[in-house]
Amino acid sequence: MSTLKDAMRRLGENARAASRILAGAGTAQKNAALDAIACALAREKNAVLAANEKDMECARAAGLEPALLDRLLLSEKGVENMAEGVAQIAALADPVGEMTDIRRRPSGIEVGRMRVPLGVIGIIYEARPNVTADAAALCLKSGNSAILRGGSEAIRSNQTIAALIRAGLEAAKLPPDATQLVQTTDRAAVGELIVMCEYIDVIVPRGGKGLIARLLAESRVPMIQHLDGNCHVYIERFADPDKALAIVENAKTQRYGTCNTAESLLIDQAVASELLPRIGKMLREKGVEIRGCAKTRALLPGALEATEEDYAREYLAPVISVKVVADIDEAIAHINHYSSRHTDAIVTEHHSHAMRFLREVDSSSVMVNASTRFADGFEYGLGAEIGISTDKIHARGPVGLEGLTCQKWVVFGHGETRR
Repeated sequence: MSTLKDAMRRLGENARAASRILAGAGTAQKNAALDAIACALAREKNAVLAANEKDMECARAAGLEPALLDRLLLSEKGVENMAEGVAQIAALADPVGEMTDIRRRPSGIEVGRMRVPLGVIGIIYEARPNVTADAAALCLKSGNSAILRGGSEAIRSNQTIAALIRAGLEAAKLPPDATQLVQTTDRAAVGELIVMCEYIDVIVPRGGKGLIARLLAESRVPMIQHLDGNCHVYIERFADPDKALAIVENAKTQRYGTCNTAESLLIDQAVASELLPRIGKMLREKGVEIRGCAKTRALLPGALEATEEDYAREYLAPVISVKVVADIDEAIAHINHYSSRHTDAIVTEHHSHAMRFLREVDSSSVMVNASTRFADGFEYGLGAEIGISTDKIHARGPVGLEGLTCQKWVVFGHGETRR
């Protein structure tokens, strides 16, 4: 254990030293590193896919559940998207050094705020090897160093991607320790990482409830996190039927294993008899199990009875809970009670009702006439995301470059002294 502790502390020391250099790096130098990383990912695509296939073989043999296998798998297109995401981050405006709200005070001094890096970011994640590239690139562009601790199921993929990232940093004459991958799969490494307050400024966990619950209980480092993704689609009485059908189909069935997949469907009683049979037919053809309230089961024979647990659950599977609600008041109350504060959507052509939904639903992303699957840093134009935050301090929703910085006060004087 002392050996592991020493190894983790060396990672922390290296990351802190690298963060000091990155904080002073110019935009051109950071972009040069990102461009080198994007090119390396595209060039070494086959090596990344080969490593991922080995991880997939071991994961299948270990009996990993389908949702985790889905997150672990990298396709050729997936690696290309990874490279494209890094290139897009290079093209984004650099937030570091931006000064805002500068104003002159009666004393003569000028006071404003400057955006600066957080410092050292620890990212703990399961399955998804694309997080290795996304997180490293976002941390680099925002001037932060990163310590990455991926899941044991993705160790070969993560090692291959991390090596390409470190080579890109070296090519741009930046410290390769700006991105460090924890090489051990020992779970005790996580325990060490989350208590290294002297080296790590923020922890970003990306994983299941078990991981998040452990970190909430044990971490001594501030976190940017969300527990789960119980996302809702509410079909309001003024909804366009074709839009409603298309949005529910995409939100629920495009991918089952993501945190922005819809897990709950609410439908206004005024249109339930007309729309719910169509939606139910589509869901059943897609192989989705429906669990609903009494009114839902009356309209959809064969649907199972939904429990309180169902309405609060993130399935990550072809299962959906359905409830017929009296009106928008009941819909908003239901969502605010059961939602995980991740992403919730309304389908309506009624402007005032849409605006009310946006104001009153207490989630990090709230949508009108769009699939919940859009709740993603890439889709929001952030280039990528380091995670989704359902907290209200310090960042909320998909966390991109700005969410990896903070502001400090800056003062410009002309020799003034305080009386």
